[in-house]
Amino acid sequence: MTHDDVELFVRDVGEGPVVVLLHGWPDTSVLWDDVVAELTADGWRCVAVDLRGCGRSSKPADVERYAMRELVGDVAAVIEALDVGPVALMGHDWGANLTWATSIFRPDLVSAMIALSVGHPTAFRSAGLEQQLKSWYTLLFAHEGLGEAFLRKNDYEAMRTWLGHPRVDAIIDELERDGQMRTHLLWYRANIPPSAFVDDPPRLAPVRVPALGLWSSGDRALSERQMRDSGSYCAAGFEFVRLEGFAHWLPIEAPREVAHEVKSFLRRRGISR
Repeated sequence: MTHDDVELFVRDVGEGPVVVLLHGWPDTSVLWDDVVAELTADGWRCVAVDLRGCGRSSKPADVERYAMRELVGDVAAVIEALDVGPVALMGHDWGANLTWATSIFRPDLVSAMIALSVGHPTAFRSAGLEQQLKSWYTLLFAHEGLGEAFLRKNDYEAMRTWLGHPRVDAIIDELERDGQMRTHLLWYRANIPPSAFVDDPPRLAPVRVPALGLWSSGDRALSERQMRDSGSYCAAGFEFVRLEGFAHWLPIEAPREVAHEVKSFLRRRGISR
């Protein structure tokens, strides 16, 4: 489908209530394959998107094309094209950030939201020094060429060790296709300037749809506080689930657990097949 001049690749499988799934860095919609299998087997329709700059979607070259308002516009266009009314919206990593933003600015399109790993933007920016230290790499990613060089250095040493992605070789191959090593990082350059480490947190309207936050005890990039405190910014209720023994890549490492929590949450909120 198309939003403005951006072609978005969308995978639409299953029948039933709709869940739209948004991946983060350095993934594509493939991240969700195992979660989608769990949900569709239980009567849900899953719509997984390659977000702009990623996978088989368009890859604008200018950093301003990745501002959050543009990204929210993409998600809104996908949901509106489905023509089924408000949907459950779920995201991981940057996709979680985008899920929060879409739920804030386009609540008419969202019946309930699920964020994996990344909490509400204000909670994230208010989570103190622990979270800032965990976010050190965003300072590298903010600089054109430096982030790319860091990730490629010594045969992708950082990606093979620090990143901890379960499918790291496939991720490296994907990032080196069609300029994605750069376009993925434009999300950081457009939305997390280095000054974010000293600026006041953003002031946003409260989330007015039911929200679920999933955080894993082995996540090296995100603190528990930034997810747990997200409830302070949710006017329609917030549920927090701590998953033990998993690292950052919940959709790959814990698809059954994620799908179980999502289905239980949506059913409690009156959204079911």
